[in-house]
Amino acid sequence: MKRVFFLGLAIVLSMAACQKAEKRYTQQSPEIDTYKKIIAAYENRDWDALASHYADTVKILNNATMENAHSINELIAMNKDDATHFGSWKYDPESVEYEMVVTDKGQTWVNFWGNWVATLLANNKTYVIPAHITAQFIDGKIVREDGYWDLSKLMLDMQAMQEAEKSTSEENAMIEETSSEE
Repeated sequence: MKRVFFLGLAIVLSMAACQKAEKRYTQQSPEIDTYKKIIAAYENRDWDALASHYADTVKILNNATMENAHSINELIAMNKDDATHFGSWKYDPESVEYEMVVTDKGQTWVNFWGNWVATLLANNKTYVIPAHITAQFIDGKIVREDGYWDLSKLMLDMQAMQEAEKSTSEENAMIEETSSEE
């Protein structure tokens, strides 16, 4: 009888412990819903909606270290500048994944993966760039965001266009100079 009692007690205690255990990994959470709103605001270039989900003291480290972290205002300024160069941008919905994890230290992070698809106005070329962003949440606001993506193809094309433009300008200046001498 004692064995049955202790076995029953062990089962009840283990069930209670399982029910109280916090989810450490999920693909559905209020933080994920918030990050989906951030991505939508970015795609729609709705900077006020985007900013509303970040703490005033947020550190944004997109392809940067902590020493070069940006504020939300700096991020928005950069995004506004980028928007002048691209006719469109979005994340391919087929490539998008979200997950939320709670670390051993109790920190809540949302991870995002997706292929950024954008058309550069200068050459009308569409770029597809895989991106990973991870954001730490405290009290429903992002306090740190780290983003990683490779812009090398885009940057090489922009550099080539600038060099071609410079070369054309120099040629035009030489033609004008030659014409004025005649």
